[in-house]
Amino acid sequence: MKEKEKIKARILEEINTTTVLVEKYRELTKPIAPENAIGRVSRMDAINNKSVNEAALRKAELKLKNLQVALSKINDEDFGICIRCRNPIPLGRVLLMPQAITCVNCSR
Repeated sequence: MKEKEKIKARILEEINTTTVLVEKYRELTKPIAPENAIGRVSRMDAINNKSVNEAALRKAELKLKNLQVALSKINDEDFGICIRCRNPIPLGRVLLMPQAITCVNCSR
């Protein structure tokens, strides 16, 4: 039971961190106004950076969604059990990646 509380605290911590990241990436992916005189090369650089930030935003949003799912399922009897091999996922992995649904071997 104490492990579940530790995992729950870790999930909540990750949700908070990831929420801040999502907001940061949303700010960085706002459209680049054409009236900003930043030069052609700088504009291309800004567009490229925007693409990189959009990919990071999608990844962060997916992680946030998976963390919220993990939090909602923490009290399920099969929480922490690999969905492929049905073996327990080691506590270290769950604490490192609370949204993990597979053990290390099955995630490869």
